[in-house]
Amino acid sequence: MRSVKSLLAAGAASLLSSVAFAADMPSIAPPPPMAYAPAPAQDFGGWYLRGDIGMTNTQSKLHVNAYDTLPANTVWTQNGHGFDSGMMYGVGIGYQFNSWFRADITGEYRSKVSFKGNDFFMFNPGGGLADTYSGGYKSWVGMVNGYVDLGTWWCITPFIGAGFGAATIKTTGFSDVATFPAFDGRSSAYFAEGASKTNFAWAVHAGLAYKVSNNFTVELAYRYLDMGTGIHGNGRFFDGTNAGPSTFQYRDMTSHDLKLGVRWNLESPQVYAPAPLMRKG
Repeated sequence: MRSVKSLLAAGAASLLSSVAFAADMPSIAPPPPMAYAPAPAQDFGGWYLRGDIGMTNTQSKLHVNAYDTLPANTVWTQNGHGFDSGMMYGVGIGYQFNSWFRADITGEYRSKVSFKGNDFFMFNPGGGLADTYSGGYKSWVGMVNGYVDLGTWWCITPFIGAGFGAATIKTTGFSDVATFPAFDGRSSAYFAEGASKTNFAWAVHAGLAYKVSNNFTVELAYRYLDMGTGIHGNGRFFDGTNAGPSTFQYRDMTSHDLKLGVRWNLESPQVYAPAPLMRKG
């Protein structure tokens, strides 16, 4: 019986010494949770609106069916054929897929520009003939475009692109005043009405984009645009005689355009909240 009491006393003494030792140890706070660095904010992506204004420089080849039936011994020269410069105004909507590729759909109005030129013919035999032409056109162009951004340096991003769509060309009236120097300078006049024609169109782009802010970008770009052929309507001679459908055409109409554009991002870039500040209480 005494041995049992001795064993209980020894156990109680051991327990009390363990509790006292634990009470004397300094308190240790649990480690704070691990803080993870936030993912980097994206500065691209989403829908955008765009607007453009620019200058157009149209080039083309004037053609009429009579050119195809000139006598073999005819000496024929074209002089001063060309269009005035004009203006273009465009709007569009697009999507930035990632940091290097975007695409948009655009529509634009191209202002009326005038055409002038002269043809000189020397027939052997038969004398000579000089024609003085005047006309013009305006157009509407719709395009689907894709662009590749080539990297960004100091907020400036060079890019290239290509597009396809349709161009509706509306020609103005076309006049041809012919002079016959070999016949005492007599002259004749011809007039053709304007007409509309819609053609397949394609373009290539190159330019620089400057990112003013996360939502606003300014572009300076060059575009080569191919619009197809412009035609004319019914023709008549100076005395009112009906000449039937005109065969005068502006073939292979292309334009070298210089554009200033802006893009407005409709979706703000994603911004992540900073990690919470951990304090020891």
